[in-house]
Amino acid sequence: MSDSVRLDKWLWAARFFKTRSMSQTAIKGGHVDINGQRAKPSRLVREGDKLRITRGEYAYEIEVLDLSERRLSAPLARELYAESEASQKAREEKIEQNRLLRSQNETAPQGRPDKRQRRQIKRLREQ
Repeated sequence: MSDSVRLDKWLWAARFFKTRSMSQTAIKGGHVDINGQRAKPSRLVREGDKLRITRGEYAYEIEVLDLSERRLSAPLARELYAESEASQKAREEKIEQNRLLRSQNETAPQGRPDKRQRRQIKRLREQ
């Protein structure tokens, strides 16, 4: 196996993104840093590189342990990198915060409106 792989291929192979084009878009958007520097999709990744990947609200700080150009099964892809404990803890706290916010939001609709509620909505729109 080679000693380096394109960043977009590696992110796709490690299952951070569903497609290579999605990984390229994230990289171009500045959501992926290598060793503290902004990267391009064609940047070569080597073992030992430190990556910071932002997906939505969550950030991953990982170290590359192994390289692959082919997409692997999820358990094997997980062995390509090691995530820092601080990153895991921060992400778990963010997930818990989001869960608590959703449970506290009592004004959120509880499914589709029934016939009476639809009529009320229609009356409000007509006014």
